[in-house]
Amino acid sequence: MSRYINVAIGQLGPVNREDSRPLVINRMMKMMREAKALAADIIIYPELALTTFFPRWYMEKEEEIDQWFEKDMPGKETNPLFSLAKELKIGFYLGYAEKEIKNGVAHYYNSAVLVDKNADIIGKYRKVHLPGHSEHEPWRRFQHLEKRYFEPGDRFPVWSAFNGVMGMALCNDRRWPETYRVMGLQGAEMIFIGYNTPVHNAPAPQHDDLSLFHNTLSLQAGAYHNGCWVVGVAKAGCEEGIEQIGGSCIVAPSGEVVAACITKGDEVVVAHCDLDFCQIYKRTTFNFDLHRQPHAYKEITQYKGETLNADGSLRS
Repeated sequence: MSRYINVAIGQLGPVNREDSRPLVINRMMKMMREAKALAADIIIYPELALTTFFPRWYMEKEEEIDQWFEKDMPGKETNPLFSLAKELKIGFYLGYAEKEIKNGVAHYYNSAVLVDKNADIIGKYRKVHLPGHSEHEPWRRFQHLEKRYFEPGDRFPVWSAFNGVMGMALCNDRRWPETYRVMGLQGAEMIFIGYNTPVHNAPAPQHDDLSLFHNTLSLQAGAYHNGCWVVGVAKAGCEEGIEQIGGSCIVAPSGEVVAACITKGDEVVVAHCDLDFCQIYKRTTFNFDLHRQPHAYKEITQYKGETLNADGSLRS
């Protein structure tokens, strides 16, 4: 018997700087009700869903930075979302900015949680591949200061949930094949990825017309190469004068897009996904046990950048 999961995209339109968390959460709750009416088991929200994408601004004062971070999850303002999920018996994935105090030291992460149908958090992921820069660069139309405000995560775990093996990633993680492969090696059958992606790429503006294409390409390649479902969900539209791509979609293990949003606003789309469909690829073309040759890939973990010459020797 096949294992099915009804997955809802919970794409958000723009969230402006002055928008309060309760305002945004009310939008998300409306989408959650819509997803449940469409028989969804889980709804996937974007990266940093609760606020505007604040890394586009340079800030120095701790109190100014802290306003964008959640100290508790759930907290006072996010409790209504958890309460509704419990009432409706629907799970969700939520991207947010996390502040953790550990041994008296504050740590800041770009995080996501996976929540079950009882509104219990069953997994937390912290973004590994932080893009952008760490210092103010005034030549840019807008900043991309994730390296300033966040620490990178250090692993790609998976969880047994929703009758399958689930993984999480965030935004720029989707561009790195290692993201999917590490979870694929743990048997991931579905990976949830929230993102905020501007159309304009300041260091390489010649790629602006390809922003949406590169997004979909990354999701499709990751799904196909690892025989798993991938769900990519955007915060889309013109946010604080910055145009962000939409393109939220659900990709099958075949690499085919089976459902997608058509707007750049708040939108719910649901797909009926067969987790056992993964096995067609995991047992044939991408049978890791049968075909992988890890001894030939040592450079992937030994070196961080382009440190090798064509003959395999280290660059000076």
